Amino acid sequence: MSCTMLKGFKALPLPMSQLSLAAVLKCGQSFRWTAHPLYPAGTTSIAEPTHEYRYCLRDRVVCLRQSADTLFYRSVYPDILNGISSAPESSGDHEKRDLETLAFLRDYFQLDIDLATLYDYWSNRDPVFKGVRDRFTGLRMLRQDPWETIVSFICSSNNNISRITKMVQSLSTHFSPALVSISTPTIQGATDVEGEEDISYHAFPPPSVLAAPSVSAKLRSLGFGYRAEYIQRTAEMLIDEHGSDREVQKWLLGLRNMSTDDARTELLKFVGVGRKVADCILLMCLDKREVVPVDTHVHQIAMKYYGVRGKAGTKLPMTPKLYDEVNDKLANIWGDFAGWAHSVLFTADLRSFSSFGLPSPSPSPIKEIRESTVKLPPTPSPSPRKRMRRDRVEDNLQKAENVLSGLSEFADVSTLDGDMADRVKKRRRVAAIRRPVTMSDLSEW
Repeated sequence: MSCTMLKGFKALPLPMSQLSLAAVLKCGQSFRWTAHPLYPAGTTSIAEPTHEYRYCLRDRVVCLRQSADTLFYRSVYPDILNGISSAPESSGDHEKRDLETLAFLRDYFQLDIDLATLYDYWSNRDPVFKGVRDRFTGLRMLRQDPWETIVSFICSSNNNISRITKMVQSLSTHFSPALVSISTPTIQGATDVEGEEDISYHAFPPPSVLAAPSVSAKLRSLGFGYRAEYIQRTAEMLIDEHGSDREVQKWLLGLRNMSTDDARTELLKFVGVGRKVADCILLMCLDKREVVPVDTHVHQIAMKYYGVRGKAGTKLPMTPKLYDEVNDKLANIWGDFAGWAHSVLFTADLRSFSSFGLPSPSPSPIKEIRESTVKLPPTPSPSPRKRMRRDRVEDNLQKAENVLSGLSEFADVSTLDGDMADRVKKRRRVAAIRRPVTMSDLSEW
């Protein structure tokens, strides 16, 4: 392995079966990690790190690289922190900071939990999980900062991973000063290195900053829509109740010691936090490992493979009763770490992970399992009455599309009511399949 590539990095022996950065950091848990390629596209090798992943904390930027059996880590610090030189002056300072970074990584990735044992347990109980485990090894839950997680999942409402990432990173760049600038890694074997540039890294802004009344208008101008008020008012509630960022953090961490029901009750008091968002927070930062956040995507998986009521391909209103039914069913199958198992199945069914672990693109691995065991009947042609009803719906959808066509990049279907938004999204997918691809389509990419 190249010594130049790993200069300044410490090595932590850790097989990829215990942690896969490529899966964990891109599956919709955390939204501020950035990935930088170390090789030109198409020349990857599992024997050496293929990417560097970076994440900005309050006082340092953590940089990670990974090979098949080792996690490499280092931290980059600002030259001046709070007006005092923060450059290490001795080997003891270096060692102390390395130990701090290692302690962060062990806590953040929950490395004290043996993931291979959990995969064996889930595979023995669930043939569906067993069918996807080999492609999605190393996918574990993070133990994140509660405040950042609350805001991130307020942003997740009616949203996708790409736009949530843009929003969360925008919060940092606009409301938190740059901590340090680091150049992008050199791409090994590249003849043109002009792509290297300095990137500024910003910590996540504390509640006191986002509680200011002017924050809502600024966030709206940045494309946050109705989520702007949710974020500002939630920050304001916390500061009004607890007085300072330090006390807010202390109270939020204290939720880890509450029962799941009591912690959920506290979270549901925040503006913009419903049952699903609260359960994401419980699972991803408050140690409630049995919690399975349920949305329409998870409900579809539960209907297809686990006998939950409903018909695959249709959507039932997500009532509290149905939510509990899905949650209880999956928790009974997967046990005390049901939320962890859910994350693997959820990721395996994401379109963005359809080719993950494969040499070429492939359909969803869960879909492959279903289609290999179930012969689906042909879809019957609609009756004349259904065709007329469908035409009326198409007219209404077209009107909605006409309104959307004049909106900004961030004001998309997520601003519509849930049912109409779902129909518009479906119409767009169907239209994209039916019409031929043009050069203008390709230019958008």
